[in-house]
Amino acid sequence: MTKSHSASYAAAGVDIEAGYEGVRLMKEHVQKTFIPGVVSGIGGFGGLFAPDLSGMEEPVFVSGTDGVGTKLRIAQLLDRHNTIGIDCVAMCVNDIICCGAKPLFFLDYIAIGKNEPQKVADIVSGVAEGCVQSGCALIGGETAEHPGVMQADDYDTAGFAVGVVDRKNIILQENVQEGDVIVALPSTGIHSNGFSLVRKVFDVENCDLNEYYEELGGTLGDTLLTPTKIYVKPVLAAIAGAEVHGISHITGGGFYENVPRAIPDGFCAKIDQNAVRVLPIFKLLQEKGNIPERDMYNTFNMGVGMTMIVSPDTAEAAVKILQENGIDAYVIGEIVRGDEKVVLCR
Repeated sequence: MTKSHSASYAAAGVDIEAGYEGVRLMKEHVQKTFIPGVVSGIGGFGGLFAPDLSGMEEPVFVSGTDGVGTKLRIAQLLDRHNTIGIDCVAMCVNDIICCGAKPLFFLDYIAIGKNEPQKVADIVSGVAEGCVQSGCALIGGETAEHPGVMQADDYDTAGFAVGVVDRKNIILQENVQEGDVIVALPSTGIHSNGFSLVRKVFDVENCDLNEYYEELGGTLGDTLLTPTKIYVKPVLAAIAGAEVHGISHITGGGFYENVPRAIPDGFCAKIDQNAVRVLPIFKLLQEKGNIPERDMYNTFNMGVGMTMIVSPDTAEAAVKILQENGIDAYVIGEIVRGDEKVVLCR
C-alpha cells in the first residue's frame, strides 16, 4: 500500500489519493480486456505487450489516435459517463481497420478538473468495453487532474490504438477498380462527430435532454449519447472472406471527406442517395437546424458509419458475412471513372 501523500499538492487542487482510488476501481474493468500478449497490468510506467506475429511474412504496425470531441458535453450534462469510453476506442480502432489491421492494444488519457474516482472508473469501464468489442487489450493510460485550468466537473478523453497487418494484406487505394461495389455499414447514430453543430441546433445547454421524441423512439439525450459502433470483428471477417479494395470510416467531414480517402485519382464513388438509410436523428437535425442537404452529408455519417469497396464478384459474399456478424450491410453505389472523388445522385 502506498504512503504517498502531499498536503501541499492537495491544497493546490490535486488529490493524489483520489488518483490511487480511481486506479483501484478501474482494475476490474481493465482485466476484462486482457488477451494473449499482455505482459503487465496497469500501474507501471509503460504498458507491455508481446504480439504473436507467427504466420506473418512482414508484419506492419498501424497506429491511430483520436478523442471523443464535444460529445463529452452530453455525457456531462446527463451525468452519465460509462459509455463515452466506447466512443474513444471506436474512433481509433475503426480507423486502423481501414487498412486491414487487427487492433492489438489501446491506451487512454483522461484530463479532468477534479478527480472523482467513481467518475474516472465509469469512463474507463466504457474504454474497457470498447476494447472487449474490438478484441484488443487496455494495457495502460493516464488520468491528469487540471485544477484552475478545467472546471471541476469538466473532463476530456483521448486515446490511441496499435494494430498489426501483414504487408501483403494492407488495403491500398491502388487496388480500387472501375465497377467495384460500395457497401454501407450502418451507424448507430451520430457517433462522435459533428457535435458542435448538434449542440447548437438543439441548444443542449438549455433544452430538456430527457424529452421523449416519437420519431427517435427514445429521449434526445439517449439518442445523442448512443455509442459509436465498433466494426472491427465484422470487418476483419469480411476481409478474410471477400476481395476488399477499400474501406472508409465516415467521421468528421461526412461522405465528401472520408469516402475519397480510399479512392485513387481518376476514380469516383457514385453513391445512390436514395439507397442510403438515413436515421431519424439526422432528419430531425436537418429540419430543426434548417441545414442544407450538402452540409448534412459533409458533416455527418447520415446512418452510414463505414463504407467498404469490394470487387463485384465478392460483393454478395461480403454483405452476407457482415450480416452474419451483426451488421445489416447493404449496397449504396459503385466505383466509376471520373475526376470527382464522390458523387451523390438520385
